[in-house]
Amino acid sequence: MVWLLTKYLLTAAVVVIVSEAARRSDKLGGFIAALPLVTFLALIWLYLDKQPQARIANHAWYTFWYVVPTLPMFLLFPWLLPRLGFWLSLLACAGITVVCFALFAWVLRPFGIQLLP
Repeated sequence: MVWLLTKYLLTAAVVVIVSEAARRSDKLGGFIAALPLVTFLALIWLYLDKQPQARIANHAWYTFWYVVPTLPMFLLFPWLLPRLGFWLSLLACAGITVVCFALFAWVLRPFGIQLLP
């Protein structure tokens, strides 16, 4: 139980650090958020939980492919924000990300990369 609580606290600390840095500096907050800190933590947690190397490697592999379709959101959100406000922009970006993800999975399927069941 202590181990699980430690994992939760360290992982939550990453989110707090990013939001606090972003409050002080747009560039610094964006830079820290762009670092794959959550992925690094997930890889560390998997390793410390004695998961097989294949599972750890697959996590990194799929993380790469799942990040790509999220990138349009980061370009569209600043454009949508003054037009739709915060919550509608966030909702629109979530929908756009889902559509991008489905299209991306469809495009990759012929290359043997299965992102969806």
